[in-house]
Parts: sequence; structure tokens; C-alpha cells
Amino acid sequence: MIKIGIIGGGAAGFFAAIHAAENGAEVIIYEKTSKTLSKVKVSGGGRCNVTHAAFQTSHLLKNYPRGVNFLKKAFREFQVRDTVEWFESKGVKLKTEEDGRMFPVSNDSQTIVDVLRSEADKKGVRIELKSAVKKIEPKDDGFLLFVGQKAEKVDRVIITSGGSPKQEGYTMYQDLGHDIAAPIPSLFTFNTPGESLKNLPGITVPNAHVRLEGTKLSYEGPLLITHWGVSGPAVLKLSAFGAQWLHDHNYNANAHIRWVSELKEEEIRNTLLKYKSNHPKRKVGGYPLFELPKRLWEHLIEKSGMNSDLVWMNVSKKQINSLEQHIFCYILHVNGKITFKEEFVTAGGVSLKEVNPKTMESRILKGVYFAGEVLDIDGITGGFNFQAAWTTGYIAGKSSTT
Repeated sequence: MIKIGIIGGGAAGFFAAIHAAENGAEVIIYEKTSKTLSKVKVSGGGRCNVTHAAFQTSHLLKNYPRGVNFLKKAFREFQVRDTVEWFESKGVKLKTEEDGRMFPVSNDSQTIVDVLRSEADKKGVRIELKSAVKKIEPKDDGFLLFVGQKAEKVDRVIITSGGSPKQEGYTMYQDLGHDIAAPIPSLFTFNTPGESLKNLPGITVPNAHVRLEGTKLSYEGPLLITHWGVSGPAVLKLSAFGAQWLHDHNYNANAHIRWVSELKEEEIRNTLLKYKSNHPKRKVGGYPLFELPKRLWEHLIEKSGMNSDLVWMNVSKKQINSLEQHIFCYILHVNGKITFKEEFVTAGGVSLKEVNPKTMESRILKGVYFAGEVLDIDGITGGFNFQAAWTTGYIAGKSSTT
């Protein structure tokens, strides 16, 4: 019987373990902390965003800033439909929300945690908690895994230890001869310490367009104003695609915000002029246009050099131009980032050139497999990182037993 050691008790680790054990292997998961699947537990606000209803691979791939060519091959082996079918075959029904995110019908991440633990248990997977693997030593007939004071002999190793914010987190894999793409944060909010916009915390805009000045990088979607700057899906997704650029610029940049993404500049201007003509005696601050939140509308008026009590008939051409600009292209200076544990995703990791996407086996060292965020793969929010974990975990688990 093939004996497989899996490093890391997260989503990819459990999925790899279940499928390796299903193929008749003896499987041991080594988890360095006191509990498994902790990221699954907190994800999606405690609901677990299992995957995304992107059933066409071409649509699915658009949501990965890094690793697209690698995943294109991997998704041929296991894709969204397979994920849904697997969970439902274990009695876990999934539902699709309006934005495409898929959650368990229970709305409780514990449902996902329970089914993974239960399946691993049924398949005889052994789980070692508080067991950090310190070293992997290749031998002619397998590997020695050094855990605490003991060394365990295994035939194959599947590495699913997740992303690390520091290069040192990958030292053990570098020692095996692998190149590491330098880890940098992805999926973070923009810190804007010098901007007055942060005085409007809690305001959300349903469909803003955000672009990084000097680049073609942009994203649109819900935007949230916070005590420290701006967040929400539009910003988080932009940070993922712009992770390297922002890192190279020391998180110092200008973001251009179009508060109503579907309107062209001329349409905004015409709406303002028409409203001025139709309601000359109304106060500018009294009736927010474009369905913008009142406090944001008042902020844009102030930025345009007007008082909320000013009536439309007294608004000058210069003030109209300024208001139009602040609605269409609000310039916000970003100086820093804020990362939350539940949002934390790492760009970087084990070089994809050194891993076979059809098997997840290392091209450098036979018998070593990788899955999940330890690879130089990352997706935007919406269930895409979990889908990559299920896919790579499934492939690693299956192929490690052959």
C-alpha cells in the first residue's frame, strides 16, 4: 500500500487526502496548528463560498490574475460542475446567489467542514495536529518527513501548506530545488489616509468603476467607503489583478473612481444641465442625482466648490464641469493597503513551470506533489480560490496513487 504524507490540513489538503485514500493509499495529514480547515470555517463570512457558477472554463479562467494557462489544463480534469456534483453526492446541496457565488444551502461553513472531515474519516485518513513538518528528506525509496522529534517514512508527499506572506515560508520547498515566485499580498483594501472621502464610512455604491492611473488595470462592481479608505468587490478584485504593479509602486498610486460605471461623461453632463434647467430653484444638495447616497452627493458638491444650499440656477458652468468630473473621474490618492485575515490571499508561491498541471507532480523531484495556494496561483473573491483548491487537490490526490 502506498503511504502518502500531506502537509497542510486546509481545503486542498483534505480534498487530496480523500481522493488519495479513495484510491487505496494510506494517508496522513500533518497540520501545524491545533485545528484543520480553519480558513474554510471563516470564509464567506462564515458561510463558505464553495465555488462560483462559472460552468464554462473560459468564463472561469477570467477570474485568476495568475496561473491561467496552468489552470486551463487542470480544469479539464476537475471543474466547477465536478465540485458541485461531489458535494451534492455527499448530501451537501449548494445554492447560487445573484452574483454567481455558490454556498451551501445551510448558509453555514460548518456544513462543508463536517463533510470533508467525515469523508476523510470514512476513508481512514490519519490526522496529526500540532505537527509542523520541518524538513522533507528525499530517499531512494521515498521521503522522510521530520515532524517534531520524529521522522516518518512515506512514499509520496503532497504539499498543501497554503500561501505565505514571507519568502521564508517556502524555504523547505526551495531546499528541494524549487523556484519560488516572491510572495506578495493580493485581495486587499486601499488605504487613503490623506483623503476626506474616508469621513463617509459605511457608504456603499452598487456599481462603481475603479482604475489605477497610468495602467489599463480597472474593475467595476460594488464599492464600500471605510474609516481607512475604500474596499468592496471592485477594489479587492482590482488589487488582485494589480497586485504586482501596486507592490512595485510601494502601494502609492492614484485610483480613478467613476461613481456610476454605466454612464458616459457626456451623459452625466447632460443630466446635470437638464436638471438645472428643469429645477432652477431647488437646492443642489437637496436631491441627489444618479441615485447616489446623500452624504456622498453632498461630498461631491463640496469638492466641486459648491455649498449644498446653493440653488441650481446659480450654479456656474465651471461648477457644473467640476461636479461632472468628480462623478466621472474622482481621483483618490492611495497610500498603503489593509489586509484582513479572512480575505488574505497570496500572489506568489511555487513556480508553475516546475509542476505538471495534469498530475500536480513536481517536475524537479518525482514523488512530490503540490496543490492549493502554495502554488503561484490566485483568484479574485467569489469562490475562485476554493475552486482552484478543489481542482488541484483532486488531481494531486488521484495522481499520487498511480
